[in-house]
Amino acid sequence: MLVHQAARWGLGAVGTGVAVIAALDLAGLDRTNPLRRTISEHGLGDQGWVFGVAVALLAAGSVAIGVSLVRTRLAGVFGTVALMAWSVGLFAVAYFPKHDWSVGPSVSGSIHRAGSLVAFLSLPLAAVIIARPWRHAERRRHALVAFALGLGSVLWVVGIGAMVLVGARNGLPWYRVMPLGLVERGLAVTEVAALVALGVFAARRHPVAGRQQVLAPVAAESER
Repeated sequence: MLVHQAARWGLGAVGTGVAVIAALDLAGLDRTNPLRRTISEHGLGDQGWVFGVAVALLAAGSVAIGVSLVRTRLAGVFGTVALMAWSVGLFAVAYFPKHDWSVGPSVSGSIHRAGSLVAFLSLPLAAVIIARPWRHAERRRHALVAFALGLGSVLWVVGIGAMVLVGARNGLPWYRVMPLGLVERGLAVTEVAALVALGVFAARRHPVAGRQQVLAPVAAESER
């Protein structure tokens, strides 16, 4: 079915984008410290376009997964809006590179930061709303995995927020309170895993709606 194909295309795009970013991370180990440097550091320099394309693939794959979830009636309005907000945030990160704030503010850097914030906050919300297992009895196992990963992403966000508050109370810059690169990568891995779980959730061969359509005539016949 076309709706399932969209989810599979989305998973393929997400997998490709993640593989490229992981390769950039491994290739840059001799130049950058992944414990302190954020993922967006790969957007700087001559090879920044590679990182931009990889993030754009991740965003496009997320849109395809979202379309499949909507078409199979697995995602409602709020979950879809949250998932699309994640995608828009990623597109902003892909197009507007990370900025060196030590040289002063910039519009591009502000958009990049806002896009990152929107993306990281939206995906956990989308996963928790869409994959609520009690709404998907026929797919409870798949929904439970996506829901658990969504909750894990929420815990990452809450932990980061707590560290920011600790830094503010002690007069420390928020990015000095924690190993920012490591924390961001942990959050990113959990969120991408939740996204993949949503993609698998949407890509199942027999959607809930389809099974209901098949079972409805049988139920009606048994009532006669």
